[in-house]
Amino acid sequence: MSRAPSPIQTSGRILVGTASWSDPGFLEHWYPKKMPAADRLAWYAEHFEMVEVNSTFYSVPEPRMVERWCRSTPDDFVFNVKLHQLLSRHSTAAKLLPPSLQKSAEIDAKGKVKLTPEIEQAMIEEVLGPVKMLHALQKLGVLLLQLSPAFSPKAHQLSELEPLLARLHGYQVAIELRNRNWASGERLGETLAFLREHSATFVSVDAPATEHFTIMPHDLNEITTPNLAYLRLHGRDAKAYTTGKTVAARFHYDYSDEEIEEVAQRSEKLADKAKEVHVVFNNNAQDFAPHAALRMRAALGQIARKSKPRQAELFTR
Repeated sequence: MSRAPSPIQTSGRILVGTASWSDPGFLEHWYPKKMPAADRLAWYAEHFEMVEVNSTFYSVPEPRMVERWCRSTPDDFVFNVKLHQLLSRHSTAAKLLPPSLQKSAEIDAKGKVKLTPEIEQAMIEEVLGPVKMLHALQKLGVLLLQLSPAFSPKAHQLSELEPLLARLHGYQVAIELRNRNWASGERLGETLAFLREHSATFVSVDAPATEHFTIMPHDLNEITTPNLAYLRLHGRDAKAYTTGKTVAARFHYDYSDEEIEEVAQRSEKLADKAKEVHVVFNNNAQDFAPHAALRMRAALGQIARKSKPRQAELFTR
């Protein structure tokens, strides 16, 4: 008897990873004890096919560092690069700019860099250095623009992003809005239309189900580019999200198995509409993110369920 043909895969590919591979909690709780720093990325890549590079939000990496990243990972490993905080409209001290730009930057009364057209274009060129290296080696996934909550419809217009998006033409850009007013009422349609017009991916979030202006709606699954959907998971603790003084405090949340199953189903629905879905766990406290991401991969049938026991204190929120 001949074997029946395998069913055709009609849904998109789902890549799962974490927002950084070197957060303090990862180093203390997830990586093997005494593992050399130089070996961590390779070990991470044994578990995941994709990572979001968080360090690029604070500084432009040296070429040798990017080369090490590439050598430490398999050929098909994907790096999503978070764009520098200046480009993301966050308050930025001059010391966080590349040395070549620090002296030429205009500084405001609070000691922060003024985002002029000139400094923006210069910063884009600096950022494109490592981006081009990753692209040439076919390891570049997405450029993530994580906008500041201060970037609001009352004070800004999405058209302000057009010079940046024009210069990044040819790269896949995903935009995470962090001011809820961009997704309120009729404004949502305008926002999505802008992203579609500029071939930018709308970043969906898993976040607390509360209407705080810094928290985007947790149930938006909009597809603005057919080739990519992007889902970032911030945890579901509203008090921590809105009052936490540090990143670890804001996103201190350990997803339950039931919640992971919910996210897996949501990701599969996104994959029905997009060629590829990137799912990034940003609940970066202790080792919550990598353990959640591994359980997510298991729920999707990508790997066998990991059975390594965890320390009891890690289950507290």
